[in-house]
Amino acid sequence: MRSKKKLWLVGLSLLICLLHILPFYILLTTSFKAADDLSSKWVFPGYLYLDNFTNAWREANLTLAFRSNIIVTVISVALIILVGSIAAYPLSRFQTRWNKFIYTVFVSALIVPPLTILVPLYKFMVDIGGMNQYWGIILLHITFQLPLTIFLYTGFISTIPRELDEAAMIDGAGRFALFYRILLPLLKPITATVVILSSVAVWNDYQFSIFFLQRPYTRTITVALASFFGTSTSNVGWVAAGSLMGALPMILVYLFLQRYFISGLASGAVKG
Repeated sequence: MRSKKKLWLVGLSLLICLLHILPFYILLTTSFKAADDLSSKWVFPGYLYLDNFTNAWREANLTLAFRSNIIVTVISVALIILVGSIAAYPLSRFQTRWNKFIYTVFVSALIVPPLTILVPLYKFMVDIGGMNQYWGIILLHITFQLPLTIFLYTGFISTIPRELDEAAMIDGAGRFALFYRILLPLLKPITATVVILSSVAVWNDYQFSIFFLQRPYTRTITVALASFFGTSTSNVGWVAAGSLMGALPMILVYLFLQRYFISGLASGAVKG
């Protein structure tokens, strides 16, 4: 009976993996096919049509798009980690009524879809001069990524014994020294998790970038590739090739940090 149940679980796991691999496979087959190739999308071509990559890079001006993505993602993720970890420390260590209320507000913000407040958000960005500015979109990403970040950091810090704090303070360390010298090095697993989750969200963002980064020199990869779709034309091969190139940096980040990802995510949700 147990072996049969295990077999079902293995089969279900393989099915889930297959469902995740199939879109990537179709992306590969489409990116390496010529526009006049009418063969099935399920059949991998017997040739490699690399013009899709060169055309996508040139026509979408992906040099500028990659620059915009790197600037926005690196600065956003760095500030998300800095602000989120600092905010989570007192919320985790000092269980006052006020801190519990603040934590509840942050967690409640997770259920608010960003597009529901797009109209007042757009007006606010116009009023502060944040349209087509990197700092404006960075501010938005930090705002909407902080709730999950604080939730994960707070849960992870709760698993660290308080005796470390007491021992450090007995040795004369202040709160900031305690955090940066003792706790921050212990946060590597959850920090890797935050880096992966926030990097993917910011790098692949479309809903904010399409509204707040409209000028060609500030466009991100997703907005640049969207220009290939119009009312009369659709260059699917170019989009597939551009999407594949755009996904590679996040794939590399995940491969580099994946050993910390699961442990950090599980620990961060234990006591949150």
